[in-house]
Amino acid sequence: GVIVLSWYPPGMADENGEPTDDLVPVILDYARKYNLKVTFHIEPYKDRDDRSMYHNVKYIIDKYGGHPAFYRHKTSTGRFLPMFYVYDSYVTIPEIWANLLTTSGSQTIRNTPYDALFIALLVEERHKHDIHRSGFDGMYTYFATNGFSYGSSHHNWASLKAFCDSNNLMFIPSVGPGYIDTSIRPWNNHNTRNRVNGKYYETAFSAALLVRPEIISITSFNEWHEGTQIEKAVPKRTGQVVYLDYKPHKPNVYLELTQKWSEKYRKEQEQWLM
Repeated sequence: GVIVLSWYPPGMADENGEPTDDLVPVILDYARKYNLKVTFHIEPYKDRDDRSMYHNVKYIIDKYGGHPAFYRHKTSTGRFLPMFYVYDSYVTIPEIWANLLTTSGSQTIRNTPYDALFIALLVEERHKHDIHRSGFDGMYTYFATNGFSYGSSHHNWASLKAFCDSNNLMFIPSVGPGYIDTSIRPWNNHNTRNRVNGKYYETAFSAALLVRPEIISITSFNEWHEGTQIEKAVPKRTGQVVYLDYKPHKPNVYLELTQKWSEKYRKEQEQWLM
Protein backbone atom coordinates (compact mmCIF):
# COMPACT_ATOMS: atom_id res chain seq x y z
CA GLY A 1 0.00 0.00 0.00
CA VAL A 2 3.00 2.35 0.02
CA ILE A 3 4.86 3.83 -2.95
CA VAL A 4 8.49 4.73 -2.23
CA LEU A 5 9.38 7.55 -4.56
CA SER A 6 12.94 8.17 -5.76
CA TRP A 7 13.60 11.80 -4.77
CA TYR A 8 16.15 14.54 -5.43
CA PRO A 9 15.86 18.08 -4.01
CA PRO A 10 14.22 20.71 -6.26
CA GLY A 11 16.33 21.46 -9.33
CA MET A 12 18.54 18.39 -8.86
CA ALA A 13 18.60 15.03 -10.64
CA ASP A 14 20.95 12.16 -11.40
CA GLU A 15 23.17 12.38 -14.49
CA ASN A 16 20.65 10.46 -16.62
CA GLY A 17 17.47 12.29 -15.67
CA GLU A 18 15.68 15.56 -15.11
CA PRO A 19 14.48 17.17 -11.86
CA THR A 20 11.28 15.46 -10.70
CA ASP A 21 10.18 17.20 -7.49
CA ASP A 22 7.49 19.01 -9.51
CA LEU A 23 5.80 15.63 -10.11
CA VAL A 24 5.32 14.86 -6.41
CA PRO A 25 1.97 16.73 -5.97
CA VAL A 26 0.50 14.86 -8.96
CA ILE A 27 1.71 11.51 -7.63
CA LEU A 28 0.30 12.26 -4.17
CA ASP A 29 -3.09 13.17 -5.67
CA TYR A 30 -3.24 9.97 -7.71
CA ALA A 31 -2.08 7.90 -4.74
CA ARG A 32 -4.94 9.31 -2.67
CA LYS A 33 -7.38 8.38 -5.44
CA TYR A 34 -6.28 4.74 -5.22
CA ASN A 35 -5.93 4.64 -1.43
CA LEU A 36 -2.13 4.44 -1.51
CA LYS A 37 0.48 6.26 0.55
CA VAL A 38 3.73 7.83 -0.62
CA THR A 39 7.10 8.06 1.08
CA PHE A 40 10.55 9.08 -0.16
CA HIS A 41 13.76 7.34 -1.20
CA ILE A 42 16.33 10.12 -0.81
CA GLU A 43 19.02 9.79 -3.46
CA PRO A 44 22.73 10.66 -2.91
CA TYR A 45 22.56 14.18 -4.33
CA LYS A 46 25.65 16.38 -4.52
CA ASP A 47 26.95 17.54 -1.11
CA ARG A 48 24.39 15.53 0.87
CA ASP A 49 25.28 15.89 4.55
CA ASP A 50 23.65 16.51 7.95
CA ARG A 51 22.79 20.15 7.19
CA SER A 52 21.37 19.65 3.70
CA MET A 53 19.42 16.59 4.87
CA TYR A 54 17.86 18.62 7.69
CA HIS A 55 16.73 21.26 5.17
CA ASN A 56 15.45 18.66 2.72
CA VAL A 57 13.48 16.70 5.32
CA LYS A 58 11.98 19.98 6.53
CA TYR A 59 11.13 20.88 2.92
CA ILE A 60 9.39 17.53 2.28
CA ILE A 61 7.40 17.58 5.51
CA ASP A 62 6.42 21.25 5.22
CA LYS A 63 5.40 20.91 1.56
CA TYR A 64 3.88 17.42 1.44
CA GLY A 65 3.34 16.33 5.05
CA GLY A 66 -0.23 17.64 5.17
CA HIS A 67 -1.37 15.62 2.15
CA PRO A 68 -3.69 12.67 2.98
CA ALA A 69 -1.47 10.34 0.91
CA PHE A 70 1.74 11.24 2.77
CA TYR A 71 2.91 8.10 4.59
CA ARG A 72 3.39 7.99 8.34
CA HIS A 73 4.50 4.80 10.08
CA LYS A 74 3.11 3.76 13.44
CA THR A 75 6.05 3.15 15.78
CA SER A 76 6.22 0.80 18.76
CA THR A 77 5.57 3.80 21.03
CA GLY A 78 2.37 4.65 19.17
CA ARG A 79 3.72 7.72 17.37
CA PHE A 80 3.05 8.21 13.66
CA LEU A 81 6.26 9.35 11.97
CA PRO A 82 7.26 10.04 8.36
CA MET A 83 9.71 7.50 6.93
CA PHE A 84 12.70 8.15 4.69
CA TYR A 85 14.86 5.58 2.93
CA VAL A 86 18.39 6.96 2.46
CA TYR A 87 20.13 5.46 -0.56
CA ASP A 88 23.93 5.02 -0.43
CA SER A 89 23.89 6.24 3.17
CA TYR A 90 27.27 4.54 3.74
CA VAL A 91 29.13 7.15 1.63
CA THR A 92 28.68 9.60 4.54
CA ILE A 93 30.58 8.83 7.76
CA PRO A 94 28.60 7.90 10.91
CA GLU A 95 29.78 11.04 12.75
CA ILE A 96 28.04 13.27 10.19
CA TRP A 97 24.81 11.26 10.34
CA ALA A 98 24.95 11.29 14.16
CA ASN A 99 24.85 15.12 14.07
CA LEU A 100 21.40 14.80 12.52
CA LEU A 101 20.05 11.52 13.89
CA THR A 102 21.07 11.38 17.56
CA THR A 103 19.46 13.45 20.30
CA SER A 104 22.77 15.05 21.25
CA GLY A 105 23.78 15.85 17.65
CA SER A 106 24.59 19.43 16.64
CA GLN A 107 21.98 19.35 13.84
CA THR A 108 19.58 16.99 15.58
CA ILE A 109 16.19 16.41 14.05
CA ARG A 110 15.10 14.23 16.97
CA ASN A 111 12.20 15.42 19.12
CA THR A 112 11.48 18.25 16.65
CA PRO A 113 8.45 18.63 14.35
CA TYR A 114 10.64 17.07 11.63
CA ASP A 115 11.54 13.89 13.45
CA ALA A 116 11.06 10.78 11.30
CA LEU A 117 12.17 7.20 10.78
CA PHE A 118 15.37 7.09 8.76
CA ILE A 119 16.28 3.81 7.03
CA ALA A 120 19.88 3.29 5.88
CA LEU A 121 21.13 1.08 3.06
CA LEU A 122 23.11 -1.94 4.24
CA VAL A 123 25.47 -3.35 1.60
CA GLU A 124 28.37 -4.87 3.59
CA GLU A 125 28.10 -6.61 6.96
CA ARG A 126 30.24 -3.95 8.68
CA HIS A 127 27.67 -1.32 7.72
CA LYS A 128 25.32 -2.61 10.44
CA HIS A 129 27.59 -1.16 13.16
CA ASP A 130 27.93 2.16 11.28
CA ILE A 131 24.15 2.35 10.88
CA HIS A 132 23.67 1.81 14.60
CA ARG A 133 26.31 4.43 15.50
CA SER A 134 24.83 6.91 13.04
CA GLY A 135 21.46 6.98 14.80
CA PHE A 136 19.41 5.48 11.95
CA ASP A 137 16.14 3.77 12.85
CA GLY A 138 16.63 0.79 10.60
CA MET A 139 18.20 -0.71 7.50
CA TYR A 140 17.08 -2.02 4.11
CA THR A 141 18.93 -4.17 1.57
CA TYR A 142 17.68 -2.71 -1.76
CA PHE A 143 19.42 -4.88 -4.37
CA ALA A 144 17.27 -7.43 -6.20
CA THR A 145 20.20 -9.80 -6.86
CA ASN A 146 20.47 -12.58 -4.28
CA GLY A 147 24.21 -12.93 -3.59
CA PHE A 148 25.28 -9.56 -5.06
CA SER A 149 26.00 -8.02 -1.65
CA TYR A 150 26.02 -9.21 1.95
CA GLY A 151 22.75 -7.38 2.55
CA SER A 152 20.99 -8.68 -0.56
CA SER A 153 21.92 -12.32 0.15
CA HIS A 154 18.85 -14.06 1.53
CA HIS A 155 20.88 -16.39 3.80
CA ASN A 156 22.18 -13.37 5.77
CA TRP A 157 18.75 -11.96 6.59
CA ALA A 158 18.24 -13.97 9.78
CA SER A 159 21.46 -12.68 11.37
CA LEU A 160 20.76 -9.11 10.24
CA LYS A 161 17.26 -9.31 11.73
CA ALA A 162 18.74 -10.62 15.01
CA PHE A 163 21.22 -7.72 15.08
CA CYS A 164 18.40 -5.23 14.44
CA ASP A 165 16.19 -6.78 17.13
CA SER A 166 18.95 -6.55 19.72
CA ASN A 167 19.68 -2.90 18.84
CA ASN A 168 16.09 -1.66 18.50
CA LEU A 169 16.38 -1.19 14.72
CA MET A 170 13.96 -2.08 11.93
CA PHE A 171 15.10 -4.64 9.39
CA ILE A 172 13.53 -4.21 5.95
CA PRO A 173 14.54 -6.90 3.45
CA SER A 174 14.13 -5.95 -0.21
CA VAL A 175 12.76 -8.40 -2.75
CA GLY A 176 12.78 -8.32 -6.53
CA PRO A 177 11.43 -10.39 -9.44
CA GLY A 178 14.81 -10.94 -11.13
CA TYR A 179 17.71 -8.86 -12.41
CA ILE A 180 19.35 -8.14 -15.76
CA ASP A 181 21.22 -4.89 -16.44
CA THR A 182 23.52 -5.94 -19.30
CA SER A 183 21.92 -3.42 -21.69
CA ILE A 184 23.61 -0.68 -19.63
CA ARG A 185 26.38 -2.70 -17.91
CA PRO A 186 27.50 -5.31 -20.47
CA TRP A 187 30.20 -6.58 -18.07
CA ASN A 188 27.74 -7.41 -15.29
CA ASN A 189 26.13 -10.62 -16.56
CA HIS A 190 27.32 -12.55 -13.48
CA ASN A 191 24.72 -10.62 -11.48
CA THR A 192 21.85 -11.50 -13.82
CA ARG A 193 19.13 -13.47 -12.05
CA ASN A 194 16.57 -15.28 -14.19
CA ARG A 195 12.92 -14.74 -13.23
CA VAL A 196 12.21 -18.49 -13.58
CA ASN A 197 8.57 -17.74 -14.43
CA GLY A 198 8.00 -15.94 -11.13
CA LYS A 199 9.77 -18.46 -8.89
CA TYR A 200 12.72 -16.14 -8.16
CA TYR A 201 10.31 -13.46 -6.87
CA GLU A 202 8.42 -16.00 -4.77
CA THR A 203 11.65 -17.37 -3.31
CA ALA A 204 12.66 -13.84 -2.26
CA PHE A 205 9.29 -13.21 -0.61
CA SER A 206 9.47 -16.57 1.16
CA ALA A 207 12.95 -15.76 2.51
CA ALA A 208 11.74 -12.36 3.71
CA LEU A 209 8.73 -13.82 5.52
CA LEU A 210 10.96 -16.26 7.37
CA VAL A 211 12.61 -13.44 9.35
CA ARG A 212 9.27 -11.85 10.30
CA PRO A 213 10.09 -8.26 9.27
CA GLU A 214 7.87 -5.31 10.11
CA ILE A 215 8.12 -4.13 6.47
CA ILE A 216 9.17 -5.74 3.18
CA SER A 217 10.29 -3.44 0.36
CA ILE A 218 10.07 -4.26 -3.33
CA THR A 219 12.77 -3.18 -5.79
CA SER A 220 11.29 -1.96 -8.14
CA PHE A 221 8.03 -1.13 -9.91
CA ASN A 222 9.40 0.06 -13.26
CA GLU A 223 13.21 -0.03 -13.49
CA TRP A 224 13.31 -1.59 -16.96
CA HIS A 225 17.03 -1.06 -17.61
CA GLU A 226 17.82 -3.31 -14.63
CA GLY A 227 15.10 -5.83 -15.37
CA THR A 228 13.38 -5.41 -12.00
CA GLN A 229 10.03 -4.10 -13.23
CA ILE A 230 6.80 -5.66 -11.96
CA GLU A 231 4.40 -3.37 -13.84
CA LYS A 232 2.39 -4.73 -16.78
CA ALA A 233 4.62 -5.77 -19.69
CA VAL A 234 4.10 -6.84 -23.29
CA PRO A 235 6.80 -7.68 -25.88
CA LYS A 236 8.53 -4.54 -27.20
CA ARG A 237 11.64 -3.60 -29.16
CA THR A 238 13.04 -0.10 -29.73
CA GLY A 239 16.13 0.01 -31.92
CA GLN A 240 18.61 -2.46 -30.46
CA VAL A 241 16.85 -2.77 -27.11
CA VAL A 242 14.51 -5.70 -26.53
CA TYR A 243 12.31 -5.28 -23.46
CA LEU A 244 11.74 -8.50 -21.58
CA ASP A 245 8.11 -9.55 -21.31
CA TYR A 246 6.41 -12.12 -19.08
CA LYS A 247 5.35 -14.62 -21.75
CA PRO A 248 3.83 -17.19 -21.54
CA HIS A 249 2.13 -15.44 -18.60
CA LYS A 250 -0.28 -12.52 -18.62
CA PRO A 251 1.09 -8.95 -18.73
CA ASN A 252 0.17 -8.38 -15.05
CA VAL A 253 1.52 -11.65 -13.61
CA TYR A 254 4.02 -9.87 -11.30
CA LEU A 255 1.33 -7.59 -9.91
CA GLU A 256 -0.73 -10.68 -9.17
CA LEU A 257 2.25 -12.34 -7.45
CA THR A 258 2.81 -9.17 -5.42
CA GLN A 259 -0.82 -9.22 -4.32
CA LYS A 260 -0.67 -12.94 -3.46
CA TRP A 261 2.42 -12.53 -1.27
CA SER A 262 1.21 -9.29 0.30
CA GLU A 263 -1.90 -11.11 1.49
CA LYS A 264 0.15 -14.08 2.73
CA TYR A 265 2.46 -11.65 4.57
CA ARG A 266 -0.50 -9.88 6.22
CA LYS A 267 -1.99 -13.17 7.38
CA GLU A 268 1.33 -14.38 8.79
CA GLN A 269 1.89 -11.03 10.55
CA GLU A 270 -1.41 -11.48 12.36
CA GLN A 271 -0.12 -14.83 13.65
CA TRP A 272 3.21 -13.34 14.82
CA LEU A 273 1.43 -10.61 16.76
CA MET A 274 -0.95 -12.95 18.58
